[in-house]
Amino acid sequence: MESNNVLLRIATVEDAARLVEIYDGYVLNTGATFETKAPTKEEFAKRMEEVLPMYPYLVAEMDGEIVGYAYAHRYRERAAFDWTVEVSIYVEESHKKHGVGRKLYTKLEELLKLQGITNLYACVAEPNGVDPHLTMASPIFHKKMGYDLVGRHNEAGYKFGRWYNSLVFEKFINDHTENMKPVIPFSEIKYDL
Repeated sequence: MESNNVLLRIATVEDAARLVEIYDGYVLNTGATFETKAPTKEEFAKRMEEVLPMYPYLVAEMDGEIVGYAYAHRYRERAAFDWTVEVSIYVEESHKKHGVGRKLYTKLEELLKLQGITNLYACVAEPNGVDPHLTMASPIFHKKMGYDLVGRHNEAGYKFGRWYNSLVFEKFINDHTENMKPVIPFSEIKYDL
């Protein structure tokens, strides 16, 4: 069921308390993140401050309430990775399957393309069989969004007394050329939401 009343905006550090509430659900109840202890609001705000000047960090609102968020961050520290980012998305459980994730990722990709980013990577947890803490929803979502499975780390994360695989999905959003122009920091691009 697609919802037409999803509004997107750029996140601010003032959103940290609500975003950490959403993230807590993933940390405490699912294998989707390999983090096992929920960050504090202050820790989460610090993480956001590290991302915001360079990359987009989006929130989705429905009826004035934040119901999900997506962001990009540096993939690796070496300079040759400047055109590559890792993307992450979290949608509150009660708002999944309403088009929130698709809207967030579509806009995130559009903004990253404007910056000159070429490669997107998503690291996605995969259960080993039927699992009460994780489904195949995220791998399926990424495939639907045009990402290709390019790697698998078998039994890479241990949580809830069980082992989880980590899948690596890839998507190209700009051409790979010689003499690549530097990536434009997000704070310097012009965009519409």
